[in-house]
Amino acid sequence: MQRHLISAADLTRDDAVLILDTAEEMARVADRPIKKLPTLRGRTVVNLFFEDSTRTRISFEAAEKRLSADVINFTAKGSSVSKGESLKDTAQTLEAMGVDAVVIRHGASGAPYRLATSGWIDAAVINAGDGTHQHPTQALLDAFTMRRRLIGRDAGLGEDLSGKRITLVGDVLHSRVARSNVDLLHTLGAHVTLVAPPTLVPVGVESWPCEVSYDLDAVLPKSDAVMMLRVQRERMNAAFFPTEREYSRRYGLDGDRMARMPEHAIVMHPGPMVRGMEITAEVADSPRCTVVEQVANGVSIRMAVLYLLLGGNEPAVSHARANASEEK
Repeated sequence: MQRHLISAADLTRDDAVLILDTAEEMARVADRPIKKLPTLRGRTVVNLFFEDSTRTRISFEAAEKRLSADVINFTAKGSSVSKGESLKDTAQTLEAMGVDAVVIRHGASGAPYRLATSGWIDAAVINAGDGTHQHPTQALLDAFTMRRRLIGRDAGLGEDLSGKRITLVGDVLHSRVARSNVDLLHTLGAHVTLVAPPTLVPVGVESWPCEVSYDLDAVLPKSDAVMMLRVQRERMNAAFFPTEREYSRRYGLDGDRMARMPEHAIVMHPGPMVRGMEITAEVADSPRCTVVEQVANGVSIRMAVLYLLLGGNEPAVSHARANASEEK
């Protein structure tokens, strides 16, 4: 594994499969009465969040605490950032406190890369989402969920997603989740199709390792997994489609459209969902929808990433069991 996790495009197939397999081990920890490993005892991890977050922030915090790390939570609101402090000064403040890893979410694309390569801080940097650029742990947890559902929990060990057909639907233009998933799913051998209104497809998408379609109904019958993306109004500065009703009619997933998908196919969403817009309540609450599963898997994936970046390369759970038997 590399020192930092900045982009899903930086991962090789072997890197990605190692993370997925390690996460499978970490998921077994969640089934125990005591959900803790001593792996990162004595290590300090800072969650540096300049943007609002629920799932990602809580998921990283849960992962860090389950690995016994010391956790410091930082939010821009109520900090010196609101007084005008720069990213460099914030980073150097953390460096002075001796942190071992920084999990950063920032509104500016490229901020985690800048933090990792600037020399401001000597710590592992994990990108928890930067602008419209990348969100690598989200792509990893999505791939983990797909592998579990489409191949199997045990059958999937050591496997990638070769031959699987994945469709991403919605606001691709503003979506760091879409960019990360296209990169990672391509690395894992999946066939990816983007479906969106022409106004929400990025310039230069023809160079991405995926296909583009504007017809959701034509793509659904041959999809193994369909991921709905939220329309990110907070990043929009223009009218990208006439009305919400028209968007929902053409690009929303309802019960009728879900019925056209293959029987084994799953519906995914990175959250937060806008029910009635890109997904109806009927679909969101159906057994084929993996939204809650994705949140649970996110903790396992983030435990795996933290372990591999900070803890070592030997199997995490068996290593912990060996320590436990020695202590007895």
